[in-house]
Amino acid sequence: MAVIHLIQQGKGGVGKSMIASFLYQALLHLGKDVAAFDTDPVNATLAGFKEFSVRRKEIIQDGNIDPRAFDELLDNINELSPDSHAIVDNGASSFVALSAYLQENEIIPLFQGNGHRFYMHTIITGGQAIGDTVTGLKTLAENFPAAPIIVWLNAYFGAIAMDGKRFEEFKVYQEFGEQFQAIIPLPEGNRATIGKDLEDMLSKRQSFATAMNACQSIIVRSRLLRYWNTLLSAIEAALITE
Repeated sequence: MAVIHLIQQGKGGVGKSMIASFLYQALLHLGKDVAAFDTDPVNATLAGFKEFSVRRKEIIQDGNIDPRAFDELLDNINELSPDSHAIVDNGASSFVALSAYLQENEIIPLFQGNGHRFYMHTIITGGQAIGDTVTGLKTLAENFPAAPIIVWLNAYFGAIAMDGKRFEEFKVYQEFGEQFQAIIPLPEGNRATIGKDLEDMLSKRQSFATAMNACQSIIVRSRLLRYWNTLLSAIEAALITE
C-alpha cells in the first residue's frame, strides 16, 4: 500500500517545502511512484515547482479552514496505487487544524490498519527558531504516538544546539527518541557558496537536475552535485524509501 509522508511544523519559514522538494526528488531518483500535495493556504511553495507533479488542495472556505478538504486529500491518498509514495506539504498556518483533524478522525491508525505506512516529517532549525521547532516536534510526538517521526536537522540558520547540547541530548530526544524513525541532517556548507547556490535553485523552483543543467559554472555544478549525493545518501540511510 501507499507510504505517506506528512511534513508538519508549527513554525513557518524553516524549510518544510524545501524538505518536501528534496524528498520528492530522492523518491523519483530511486524509481518510486510519487504523488505530492500542497495544502499550504498561504504559501503554496511546493506547487510552484512546475516540473514536479503536485496537486494543490484548497482548504480555505469562506475565510476558514474547511476540515472536509482534508477528507478529499486523504481519500485521494487512499486511492493511490500500491507502493506509491504520497508527500503532503502542510503550511504552518494550518498546522493546528490538520493535527486536530488527524486526531479527531483517528487517521493514522485508520490508514495503518489498511496497510499504509505513515511517516511524520518535521524540521528542527538552528538560530532563533530552534525553541519553536523543538516545541513543534514535541507536539507531534505527544499527539501522534503511533506515528514514526522523521526529524530533519536544518543548520542553515545556526547550529542545532541548546545550552551547549547537541540534538541527541535535548530533552525532547530523551523523552521521545524511540518514536524517531530517523534523523536526517541536511548537508552543511559555506553559506556564501553552496548556501547561495541552493537559494538560487529554490527561488527559481528548480530541481537539482535542472539547476545543474542550466548552470554555466562548472564549480557551482560540482557543489550542487556533491550536496545532492550527500543528501540522497542520508535519505536512503533513513530507510523510508521502500
